[in-house]
Amino acid sequence: MTTKTPAEARPHRDIVLVDLGLQGGGAHGAFTWGVLDRLLEVPWLRFDGISGTSAGAMNAVVMADGYAAGGPEGARTALEKFWKHVSDAALLSPLRRGPLEILTGLWTLDYSPLYLTLDLAARVISPYSLSLGGSNPLRAILEEHIDFARVAGGPIRLFVTATNVHTGRGRVFRNAELSIDALLASACLPTMFQAVEIDGEAYWDGGYAGNPTITPLVRDCVSQDTILIQINPINRPLAPRTAREIHNRLNEVAFNSPLLKELRMIALLRQVADPGKGEGAVWAKMRIHRIASEEMAQLSSSSKLLAEWEFFCKLRDKGRRAAEAFLDAHGADLGVRSTFDLDALLAGV
Repeated sequence: MTTKTPAEARPHRDIVLVDLGLQGGGAHGAFTWGVLDRLLEVPWLRFDGISGTSAGAMNAVVMADGYAAGGPEGARTALEKFWKHVSDAALLSPLRRGPLEILTGLWTLDYSPLYLTLDLAARVISPYSLSLGGSNPLRAILEEHIDFARVAGGPIRLFVTATNVHTGRGRVFRNAELSIDALLASACLPTMFQAVEIDGEAYWDGGYAGNPTITPLVRDCVSQDTILIQINPINRPLAPRTAREIHNRLNEVAFNSPLLKELRMIALLRQVADPGKGEGAVWAKMRIHRIASEEMAQLSSSSKLLAEWEFFCKLRDKGRRAAEAFLDAHGADLGVRSTFDLDALLAGV
């Protein structure tokens, strides 16, 4: 028999409308899949809008498409099929763990000679110098799994962020604007792939501009509750020392910075805005929640390129446990109060 959380066990829980903010992070996006899989089981949750970047954008659009086709169960099925296809497509990839990592149960490519070579090459060789620099293996997978016409008319508002290479500003693609190119642009790491061109403009990974972007969830959606599903650590207790650790931490800081700025703005407006007037009041009324796991911070940055099904399933299960813990602790707070301490972000500002 399934054990229900205290929030789910209530006999007459009112429907709660929520938005979702999904971060990017390569293979670590399977953690987000697990969180979504658990949230989709909650009968009193409804999803108004989803803002996603990179892997978060993939999760967002696959979930919304599945939801439009078959409700919550359709969304759960679509997400599982998508991640399984990603894993199957990588079966012949040379970027796999070695015998020692398999024997010891380590989920990392840190000791892979090929990964180390490619990692070094990415720092000195432009993808424009390589004949395959513009090819993204996710294109064929997305073509098979997403009906963009259905997404355009679906019940969930979508906001996918990519970074304009020329201006450095983020562009948010909404339901009717979404395409495979928009999703690939949102996940386009500039050291690995050539920029994706859309309407004559070049785009890189959306994480540089918003990971994810919160503004459209506030301006375009009805819900006043936003659940952030975070896979990039904000805090690390130890300073990085190796070159790889430093590079990884720089990426984490850069990809978290736009999100933290928006959250600080919400915190500030909650303190100073007139609660009944203007757009500032709309921002100030937002209730922010966060689902994350300290276990994600223990993963190596190289594991973001691991596409083994067993790894995806482990991350999915971590995500489900994190969502379960959130529902147990804060399910009753949804629709009532924030559970993420925004004021702490103003310290030292």
